Amino acid sequence: MMKTKLLLISAGMMSSLLFTSCGNEKAHSPVEIKKSETAEKKESDFKWNIDRFDDLKVIRYQVPSFDKLSLKQKTLVYYLSQAALSGRDIIYDQNYRHNLKIRKTLETIVENYKGDKNTEDWKSFMTYTKKVWFANGIHHHYSTEKFQPHFSKAFFKEAIKVTGEGHEALFSSLESAIFDSSIDKKRVNQADGADIVLESANNFYGANVTDAEATDYYKKAKAKDGATKTPISYGLNTTLIKENGALTEAVWKSGGKYGPAIDQIIFWLEKAVTVAENDKQGKALEILIKYYQTGDLKVWDEYNIAWVEATEGDIDYINGFIEVYGDSKGYKASYESIIQITDFEASEAMQVLSKNVQWFEDNSSIMDAHKKDSVVGVSYKVVEAAMESGDASPSTPIGVNLPNANWIRENHGSKSVSLGNIVYAYSQSKGSGTLKEFCLNDAEVERAKKHGKRASKLHTALHEVVGHASGKLNPGIGTPKETLKKYASALEEGRADLVALYYLLDQKMVDLGLMESLEVGRAEYDSYIRNGLMVQLQRLKMGDEIEEAHMRNRQMVAGWAYEKGMSENVIEKVSQDGKTFFRVNDYKKLQKLFGDLLREIQRIKSEGDYEAGKNLIENYGVKVDPTIHQEVLNRVAKLNIAPYGGFVNPEYMVTKDDAGKITDIKIKYVDSFEDQMMNYAKNYSFLD
Repeated sequence: MMKTKLLLISAGMMSSLLFTSCGNEKAHSPVEIKKSETAEKKESDFKWNIDRFDDLKVIRYQVPSFDKLSLKQKTLVYYLSQAALSGRDIIYDQNYRHNLKIRKTLETIVENYKGDKNTEDWKSFMTYTKKVWFANGIHHHYSTEKFQPHFSKAFFKEAIKVTGEGHEALFSSLESAIFDSSIDKKRVNQADGADIVLESANNFYGANVTDAEATDYYKKAKAKDGATKTPISYGLNTTLIKENGALTEAVWKSGGKYGPAIDQIIFWLEKAVTVAENDKQGKALEILIKYYQTGDLKVWDEYNIAWVEATEGDIDYINGFIEVYGDSKGYKASYESIIQITDFEASEAMQVLSKNVQWFEDNSSIMDAHKKDSVVGVSYKVVEAAMESGDASPSTPIGVNLPNANWIRENHGSKSVSLGNIVYAYSQSKGSGTLKEFCLNDAEVERAKKHGKRASKLHTALHEVVGHASGKLNPGIGTPKETLKKYASALEEGRADLVALYYLLDQKMVDLGLMESLEVGRAEYDSYIRNGLMVQLQRLKMGDEIEEAHMRNRQMVAGWAYEKGMSENVIEKVSQDGKTFFRVNDYKKLQKLFGDLLREIQRIKSEGDYEAGKNLIENYGVKVDPTIHQEVLNRVAKLNIAPYGGFVNPEYMVTKDDAGKITDIKIKYVDSFEDQMMNYAKNYSFLD
């Protein structure tokens, strides 16, 4: 719930600009950190884009701080990276019950097929296989729709013979899963009126478990524990199944479901403990190991408290069952891991946000009753991703704010990070075609070019640091996943976006030295409306409704503001040269509208007002104007730009002495998506 992922259309407008502020926080112009001539030359020779297929492109990212680490720190990064990759199989199985069998079959064919590789069938097969690798399964990583293969059944039946004896039975077991478009067609089905458990293809619930049964099961589990101010995250690390007609949970732990992969994670985490940078970091790792050993959610909470309070050191990490976007009900968490190296110059410059988080809370547009008296422990860092796995790879977040449990955040604080090297790599991988196509005039283009990168970076920071940390629930109100149900994620992301938008046009941001003028905020307002009402529609097929939480929130915010400001022409729909544009005519009035909607969504969350939350999402965030949609698809098609981007990871090359002791670790940037995926298949396949 606390992840800025899938904002890559706007993320491409970010830059490597870093900001500083004086000790007395007087306003001044942000400065750009200069790169050395050597670094610039090395970077100019670096190949960012390494693959392109279907609607996807694959990018490399750099980790410039790795070489500055001590050997002990490099070893910690290496061990944590191995732990991260060891859980890779888990996300495949979580996404769909047949994914692992399908992926391994595809990989066996890739490795052993001796037929003609110049045919259209083979080319289509490789595109399909790469899409499966990219999405961690046979459903699109963003739309969650099932991929349709463009190779023939006859080709696949012949190619599968390389798997050896039993290939006929293997083909029969996979035929409908791969080729039948009517079976398991959506990994996450959020459609109104659907049984969001039974009709979702993900593997978080048994094949015959219904939404009503799951709701009742966790309602009883919570009632059994009684009223508490420190509730566990019910269902976070289990598969809810039926055994002999009765519901029960298969726990993801050592000795339980996903045990072989989890044992490998534990193996590498135990090694990481031996090279931890400090006692708090080591203690947190030990508790994480205990959690994986027991599957106890109280231990998970204990770990999150220890982790959020371990703020010293250059290395940090995310590892576990974290985000619940993949579960329509918002209970079950996907496996993910990100290993991080702090970018100290950038982090120091942005500390001003976390230092002033109470000011933002006190001056928010939300009701006083919903404001926190004391916002505690909010830390913000700009980091370099050193390794990503599970739900964080290849499609990656650009910002993360954890932990997700509200009571831990309120009492112990949270960590917010911006993945600076990911943002920069993405910005280097694309041109400005989309910007020029959807901006109304040259002035809007120039504003975006001058301020858009900084605006997007500040939006992400405000979203993560201030947005997710703000507001509180009324006494006695359940968690959002209980009260707002399937709408909780979209409403929460919309709330955090609105906090960012509200303050991006506030003079306080200039006074803090975070931006040189309010033109930065205006650039982000332009971008948000442009994206929410038009540009993001390139990610949908004609006739589709919006189901992904981030897309729903963006259209909901932009669409609501457009409608409510219509009488005063705050946002104007303009037709020019046969094309549609949206122009912001009054930025201050738009800021007021953003504040009004923020106030309402915080009320909905604080009071648990399901009907009001449902109405906002269903009325503004789901339906798509077919005329606008077709226009967007036509305009984007001419640009030939992949709407989605993801990343390959670097590899860490270890040198050991005769006694087996690590003496050096070098970083290597791979240049083949296929090679990395096949390497992972050989070295990190621990589940059947």
